[in-house]
Amino acid sequence: MEFVFLAYPSQSELDVLSFHGISLVYTRVITRNVLIMVAIQTEARLHTPMYFFLSNLSFLEICYTTVVVPLMLSNILGAQKPIPLAGCGAQMFFFVTLSSTDCFLLAVMAYDRYVAIRHPLHYTLIMTRKLCVQMVGCAVGLASLLSLQLTILIFTLPFCGHRREINHFLCDVPPVLRLACEDILVHQAVLYAVGSLVLTVPFLLISVSYALIRSAILRIRSAAGRRRAFSTCSSHLAVVLLQYGCCSLVYLRPRSSTSEDKDRQIALIYTFVTPLLNPLIYTLRNKDVKGALKNAFVSKAASDNT
Repeated sequence: MEFVFLAYPSQSELDVLSFHGISLVYTRVITRNVLIMVAIQTEARLHTPMYFFLSNLSFLEICYTTVVVPLMLSNILGAQKPIPLAGCGAQMFFFVTLSSTDCFLLAVMAYDRYVAIRHPLHYTLIMTRKLCVQMVGCAVGLASLLSLQLTILIFTLPFCGHRREINHFLCDVPPVLRLACEDILVHQAVLYAVGSLVLTVPFLLISVSYALIRSAILRIRSAAGRRRAFSTCSSHLAVVLLQYGCCSLVYLRPRSSTSEDKDRQIALIYTFVTPLLNPLIYTLRNKDVKGALKNAFVSKAASDNT
């Protein structure tokens, strides 16, 4: 069994424009996130839990887009090659795993900010390197487990022969479910359950964390300290709202109100726009990261001159 993606332009001029546009966005996503990872790795003062999580988030963004973009580029300029059942399942598994890990990691980062602001004197004692690695590992493990179960459940469905055309640019869960030729009520319920666990629960934890953070910030006597705390948290909160808002519109809406075209447009946002904006959101509001990037470029230029 094979699937064919339909969400590609059929005119040659649009093919070239789409190819160059997506290539440019993909290159910038990779470059910006790699720069953040390099800056955090090379700057000793950034070897803290907050930047450890930020480095992992950047790595996730790179993997996240890489699961989708190369196949997109191949389909845009080349012939509309079908993707086999196993390939579609593999793309769905990795895409859901990485996006779910992204959501869990944002919740972990909110907890990190809560500890840093509410317990600054004990921050390094609480957020140890071992605990940070364990939290990231748990996020990846839980996301992989949920994604594996969801993918297996979906691909046990029978797909009708004349309905193997996916009106999307990737093997995401909702468009593949639409191709099933039997009742998917149970599968839709499982999707809502997984979506609630991945989106609603972390978002509630983030909301509680920021409610506690806000009360702690208001008790800070120094105006400069309050501004710094609000600046750090507002960057994270902007990423949270963008990521959770777009994903909720796709995975938690009632099926009767869903539209394939709207889902595809929203998917473009959390597949391309979010990974592209995350580095800007964090670096533009973070003097430490900007300083580390500047030092890295200065050091590289000095070594080249010598």
